[in-house]
Amino acid sequence: MVKKAKKGDEEAFINLMKQYEIVLYKVAKRMLINEDDVADALQDTIISAYENIKTLKNEKYFNTWICKILINKCNSILNKNKKIIPVEDILPQKNNNNNEFFKVELNDALNTLNKEYKLVLVLYYIAGFNIREISELTNEPEGTIKSRLSRAKTILREKYFLDDEGVILNEI
Repeated sequence: MVKKAKKGDEEAFINLMKQYEIVLYKVAKRMLINEDDVADALQDTIISAYENIKTLKNEKYFNTWICKILINKCNSILNKNKKIIPVEDILPQKNNNNNEFFKVELNDALNTLNKEYKLVLVLYYIAGFNIREISELTNEPEGTIKSRLSRAKTILREKYFLDDEGVILNEI
């Protein structure tokens, strides 16, 4: 389908966008605060991808390529608006009546992390990218991505998800 889209097949491009719309939406939603910004980022990403798909060198990297475009669009909006990146539901939730409390607590905890840590967590846990793909998306070495992922999880564990006896409330 990517090959067809590169050759100018509009229907193939539309089908590609439909195939990736959920992942793109989830990444944008977790990076941006309001739905209007999410919609803008998605629209700009689709337009940019459509205009530049012929520059994609290897079809098997379409997923990484389109997500990189989206991340750049989201970062552009964030820089313009100077907004904080909210992230929700990265971790499995507790199965009890405290789910809403846990969501709020998790969101607050994630908002204390720096932008790089939040981005790595979103890409790994929400978008489902592996370390190599995140490395390509962010133009950072794989070791840096592994380190950021590990540090972010450690920070969340230590600061936010330990009970009074030092036991982890939810596995990160």
